[in-house]
Amino acid sequence: MKKIITLLVIALLIISCKKDNEKSLLPTKKAEPIRYDFGFRLNDFFVINDTIKSGDTFGSIIEKQNLNSKQVYDIVAKVKDTFDVRIVRIGKPYTMLLSKDKSKKLQYFIYQPDQLSYYIVDFRDSIVLASKKTKPVTFKRRTIAGELNGSLSETLHNEGASAALSSQLIGIYKWSIDFFKSKKGDKFAVTFTERFINDTVYDGIDSLEAAFFEYKGKKIYAFPFKQNTSDKKVDYYDDEGKALKNFFLKAPLKSINITSKFSKSRFHPVQLRWKAHSGTDYAAPTGTPIMTTASGVVEKAGYSIGNGNYVKVKHDKTYATQYLHMSRILVRRGQHVIQGQIIGKVGSTGLATGPHVCYRFWKNGKQVDALKLKLPNSAPMDSKNKPRFIEFMTPLKRELDSIAALN
Repeated sequence: MKKIITLLVIALLIISCKKDNEKSLLPTKKAEPIRYDFGFRLNDFFVINDTIKSGDTFGSIIEKQNLNSKQVYDIVAKVKDTFDVRIVRIGKPYTMLLSKDKSKKLQYFIYQPDQLSYYIVDFRDSIVLASKKTKPVTFKRRTIAGELNGSLSETLHNEGASAALSSQLIGIYKWSIDFFKSKKGDKFAVTFTERFINDTVYDGIDSLEAAFFEYKGKKIYAFPFKQNTSDKKVDYYDDEGKALKNFFLKAPLKSINITSKFSKSRFHPVQLRWKAHSGTDYAAPTGTPIMTTASGVVEKAGYSIGNGNYVKVKHDKTYATQYLHMSRILVRRGQHVIQGQIIGKVGSTGLATGPHVCYRFWKNGKQVDALKLKLPNSAPMDSKNKPRFIEFMTPLKRELDSIAALN
């Protein structure tokens, strides 16, 4: 009898263990991750995310949430002072937060006109309220340093920087450095600040604090500085306080391809005779934008047999420039133009064998070779501002140099 009882106990224990093992093999339900956005815990709502489509209006969207036309009309009237429903644009995202019960009643409508801001319409009470909010923005400062390996944009991309940084640096250094002529192995360092929305969404370059680039064996530094602290405009200076910006750009085109230089005697390809060439020819495809190399007033804009469509700009009492063979003229006589402004398009009008711009340069009423002329910088730094600049620049320069040395 004892043997039978012992066997029964053992059998019960085996069955019990088997059931426990089966229970342990059952999958456990994972907890839903907590999600926050727009200041809400999204887990507490039934969430609908969508974008504005052709034919959508604020009214037509909320009307689908068991609201009649009269209710929609009243809601639009109540929120118009804060949320003008006419600003709703195709392709922009919106979110609707509905209650999690069976009624799925609309609680909030959220419209995002851009990455940074959003509108909230609150439907919870009989008095519908609207408000405009801004997402929190954080700033992250960093310094990167290295050597050029390929183009500037490729090198910066490999360092984890955005294309916007490359564009900004080219704009700052366009008077000092021709990046097409930069060499592999040239060193650089850049200190800059980036913006992030909600601490994660990249929102571009906020500011550039300092930089240097090695060019033709020399380090060219760039530091932003306001001579007048009340000015909105920032100019960039090197470590000696000299302005990087020149009075003139190096060329009237962004990409430089010189096909003929200033010469006292050149064989003219159309007239087939030897004569002086009083300009510099830059070849480019028809339609390429032509920039004025300095600010000034358009003195002439018209057509002549030799020049084709041309523009002449007077910059001051000393300097003037002329741009020939345009396919289109985009300015008029007497118009004020600023440095880098597009004044025409490359063409082959007049005596020209192919599309190019002939760039001519006057100094004191005489045509001179712009490539050999030592062109003036913009206004120098006032001596009274130099101590303040040195105090500002020195720690930034030290930081650039030390991080560059580590790399």
